[in-house]
This record gives sequence, structure tokens and C-alpha cells, in this order.
Amino acid sequence: MSTPQLPIYVAGQPVTTGDWLDVTDKYSGKVAAQVAHAGPAQVEQAISAAHEARAEMAAFPPDARRDVLEHCVRRFGERRDELAELLCTEAGKPIRDSRGEVDRLIDTFGIAAGEATRINGEVFEMQVSPRAHGFRGMTRRVPIGACSFITPFNFPLNLVAHKVAPAIAAGCPFVLKPSERTPLGAQVIGQVLAETDLPRKAWSVIVCDTKASAPMVEDPRIALLSFTGGPIGWDLRARAGRKKVALELGGNAACIVDEDPGVPLDHLVKRLVFGAYYQSGQSCISVQRVIVHRAMAERVSHAMAEAVRALKCGNPHDEATDIGPVIDAASADRLEEWIRAARDAGGRVLVEGRRDGTMIAPWLLADVAHDAKLYREEAFGPVALIETVDSFDAALDRANDSHFGLQCGVFTARLDHAMRAWDRLEVGGVVISDVPSVRVDNMPYGGVKDSGVGREGVRSAIEEMTEVRLLVIKDPPAE
Repeated sequence: MSTPQLPIYVAGQPVTTGDWLDVTDKYSGKVAAQVAHAGPAQVEQAISAAHEARAEMAAFPPDARRDVLEHCVRRFGERRDELAELLCTEAGKPIRDSRGEVDRLIDTFGIAAGEATRINGEVFEMQVSPRAHGFRGMTRRVPIGACSFITPFNFPLNLVAHKVAPAIAAGCPFVLKPSERTPLGAQVIGQVLAETDLPRKAWSVIVCDTKASAPMVEDPRIALLSFTGGPIGWDLRARAGRKKVALELGGNAACIVDEDPGVPLDHLVKRLVFGAYYQSGQSCISVQRVIVHRAMAERVSHAMAEAVRALKCGNPHDEATDIGPVIDAASADRLEEWIRAARDAGGRVLVEGRRDGTMIAPWLLADVAHDAKLYREEAFGPVALIETVDSFDAALDRANDSHFGLQCGVFTARLDHAMRAWDRLEVGGVVISDVPSVRVDNMPYGGVKDSGVGREGVRSAIEEMTEVRLLVIKDPPAE
């Protein structure tokens, strides 16, 4: 059987470059497909087309944008199984998680379809002093212009959706660069966009290396750069010039368990294990640090260890699989090194994982030193850490002891503790009675500190991709 070959999309047209990138099945290591690899010429063509399409895209009516997005919703639904299998293959994501991500892709485009005709302005009172008598004011939101989007490997459908769908709703032309490790789902999104009436020059989906993509960061014709990934985002921001920049750069999320968590132990542990190990821990809001009140520590540690041992590792295409491979050998090497160092420094192993190539069985540790990389940095793998504190305030302090600040979960039965957490936690989002891994696709999502700047979530992303334009009208003189 021949290897499938997919084109990229440059100015809305399928393009093959003669240079093919192998995309592997992350479980078997075999080449699953090839995708055309772009060079500087295709990147320049894509940026030029997006810049030229600003007026056409801004004039593309809101109801037509909605129709494009609704077409995508229908077609993604029709291709749901295909997209899930493709995602399972190229990312190594367990098939159940893959189906969940396809559903979120559909949700995100559906939310954007609803928002496309609700991008409203404001009429406001200007007569605040005698000198302003006779003036009327109103605003509208207008598209910011051409956007560049760079997305990572771990959610290759939904993180693309959170950039592309709001851009279409807002009327912004765009150039998308998905991860070279997981580019196939984005090309299917390109196939579906090519079926619509979206202006052709207004969109490109290209696959290229970091060097070729530099103009997506530096070119002044790009009005907004939206990047999801790692710490390199700060370097991109420094190189971006005057353009607006939105960054989501990860975290090492904490989940606090209060003296009275307000939920049964079995439910608590089920959610903690989900948050820590779903899609092999490769999520920016994966539960990495479980901070437990001493009154609950022994029960939570014992029950969580028991649940982690029951997780099944293996072929992500198997319906029973909980843990698939990490994305590549380098990630497995790094994680293995960090775990070994934490263990050597006194961390207690509650559940010991094993490695087989890129397959890492889940680990659970306790009392890891706070200066260990496994504690300080983003693990991005199937590992969680438990630590014990003597008070709720101490738990808040521990959660804040991080240079990241994306989301934090808090299990507590006390309203005053929930509100104190909302007041004091230095994060972009606080989730009460659940894990920090919760993300509903219409909510504002983003972080503080080294976790980034700006917010996604469809409406929030539309605000990032639009600007306020003021209209002032002076009443004519009375006759």
C-alpha cells in the first residue's frame, strides 16, 4: 500500500512542493503519511496573500462567515471517525481521548459560528461636561488584519480550532503553521475550508521548519501572532516588532485538596487521575502537583496510587488504553532523567513506571524536592507529584510557588476557601471542585507569569483579533 501524500494550502489552493515530510505513527514508529513541506517561497506567498486579502475578508459578511463555520461543523461531524483515527496515529493519543478532541474541534467551530454575528460595539454617553454637549459616541470592533498562528503537537485539532475559528468569525485572514510532528489533522481542516466560500487568499495552512517560518513572526505585514507552545514564545515575542502577540506557554498545574474536599474520595481520586494522566500527561493544564491537607494525605495517596496502577498502557488504537506513547524519544529521555533526579534527591516513589521506547507507564511520587526540575518545570508526561501541607493557606502558597500560572484546581467544601483561592492564586483560571485540566471552549483561557499573555476561548480570541474603532458625531447647530 502506498503512503498517503497530503498537500499544504497556500492562499487557499492545494500545493505540493516536491519536498515531502514523513509523519510517523507515534506508537509503531512507521511512516503513516507524508505532507508537502513548505519553504521560504510558500511562506512569502501565504503572507502576501493574507495581507492582500484584508479588505476582502473584512467585507465578507458576518452571516457568510457563520455559514463557513457551520459548514465546517457539519463536515467535521461527518469525518469524525476519520479525524479521530488520524489524531490517534499522528499524536499517539488514546482513541477515546482522540474522539473527545474531535468533539471539541466541532464545539469550537460551532461556538465561533454563533459569535460571528454577535461582534457588537457600544453606544455611549459623551455629554459628561458642558464642552461635550451635542456629541454622540459609538464604537464597533473591526478585524485587526492578517494573523499568523503557530500550534503545538499535543492538541493538533483543537488548538488549531481555537485560532482559526475565531479568525474566520472576526474577519481576519491568516497563515497557520501546525507542528511538523502532527500536521495531518490541520491539512484535513484545510480540505474542509477549501469546500467553502471563504476568500481564497485569506487563508493558508502550511507545514515548514522553524527557519522558514521566521517571517510569520517578524514580517510587519502580520498584525497579530498567536503562538501556543513552550518558552521559545518569549523569544518570538521579542522578535515580533510592533505586532500584537498572544502566547500560551504551558504550566505545571497544581490541584489543592482541602481538609474537607467537598466530594467523595472515589470521585476526587478519579478526577485527579484523569487530570494527571489523560493523553499521557501531555497537556498544558495536566495535574502535575497534588497539594493535600494533612488530614486527607494518607487516604488520597493510597487511593490515588491504587488507581494509577490500574491504568492500562499500550496501543492508542485499543479502546481500553489509558496511556499511549509520549510524542518522541527526546521527550521520553528528558522525563526519565527528571524522574531519576527527583528520586535520587529523596522523592518517594508511590507508583513506579517503566519505559519501553516512547512508552512510559505512569509514575506517582511524593515529597519531591521543591528545587527539582520535575517539580519546578512542566513535566508534560505521565507523572504526578503529591505533597502534604498543614493548612489551606499553606496550600495556596505552595501552588503559587511556581514561575508558571495557567490554571489551578481546588477541592474544598468551604465557600470562603473557594473565594480566598480566587483572590490569591496567581493563575489565569481557578477551578473549584474539579481539576485544573478543565477547559470549556467558550471560556477565557490563558495564563500569567511564564505561562503567557493574552486569552483564548472563542469570544476572548475574537477580542484579541479585533480592534475598537470609534465614531464621534457632533449634532449640527440649531437653526
